[in-house]
Amino acid sequence: MTDAFHERLNKVLPRLRSTELLNNKGLGNEIGFYIFDYAPEHELEVREFLDGVILPGLTKGPDPVRTTHINLFQLILDVLSKRDLLDRAVALQAAKGDKEVLRAMKGPLDPEKLAQELIKQMDLSQTDLVIISGVGSAFPMLRTNTLLSALHPLMGQIPLVAFYPGTYDGAKLRLFDRLKDDNYYRAFQLAV
Repeated sequence: MTDAFHERLNKVLPRLRSTELLNNKGLGNEIGFYIFDYAPEHELEVREFLDGVILPGLTKGPDPVRTTHINLFQLILDVLSKRDLLDRAVALQAAKGDKEVLRAMKGPLDPEKLAQELIKQMDLSQTDLVIISGVGSAFPMLRTNTLLSALHPLMGQIPLVAFYPGTYDGAKLRLFDRLKDDNYYRAFQLAV
């Protein structure tokens, strides 16, 4: 991990604990959806830092932040398992390939349905901050911009931070710095 990236990671926890972020201050009546983008080659370091430093650091101390962490890949596995589709999806992928399984799972993995499932998994009245990870692992089954768009009307005033292996310039998401997603203008870069 480079020193510059390590410095940037070390600034994430204080930013997530900040009153401005948690209270959506300075956003012009927008909901606080943030993207923490990073070079895809740092994925393992980000996962480790998220699990070992950020999540424990949010929930400890004199002013704990009530945090819900959702791993999108795990969410997909849970949804497919709950509907008894996971084994079928794996078998279909082995037999007919990625395109066919993606076509077959389009309904169950609809971003609107996944957004509803994500909301069901948390008690919004007991949540100060939502953190989303597993974005790269969930691709191509789920695109970040479509899920964020589906979540926007459901989140109320609760800020959300997505950890994104790629680039977000305030308008365009480029997963893995290679794949262009649709434009998404409703999130802010997590400034650290």
